[in-house]
Amino acid sequence: MKRIVGGKPSHKAKSSRQERKMPVVAMVQRDGPARATPTKTLSTAALTSMVQRHVDMDAKLMTDEFKSYYGLDRLYDGRESVKHSAREYVRGNVHTNTVESFFALLKRGIMGSYHHVSRKHLSRYCDEFAFRWSHRDISDAERTTAALQQTTGKRLPYQKVIGLN
Repeated sequence: MKRIVGGKPSHKAKSSRQERKMPVVAMVQRDGPARATPTKTLSTAALTSMVQRHVDMDAKLMTDEFKSYYGLDRLYDGRESVKHSAREYVRGNVHTNTVESFFALLKRGIMGSYHHVSRKHLSRYCDEFAFRWSHRDISDAERTTAALQQTTGKRLPYQKVIGLN
């Protein structure tokens, strides 16, 4: 459910690559929609808050062994995890391949099309790729219609995009 997103480091970079990347949390329903959002921290409290906000209490969670997920055991009886550190990637129906596939789409889009994504606008890129993922099984025309339907009654003035508001 989490990934660090950022471009390739330049050979002149003085800071470590990890410092310049931003954590992104993604939640993907199998055969369903995706949600992704950047976060400042990957603490147990932050992840638990995000999951509670977006995931039904009856859902079955599939995670890896990242320590910040351990708090979810108390809230979600259906949480299961795979242990990547022990080279366990799939155990029956338990795997994180769905969210890994989403992150592959996100990172390919950033590295292939956008090349650089600022922290300021990362949430917008996450929203775009969550929309693409959630509408991946329909035609381009249907996807365009779905995107345009979401703009009804909304405005995004240029001043807000560049941070003047």
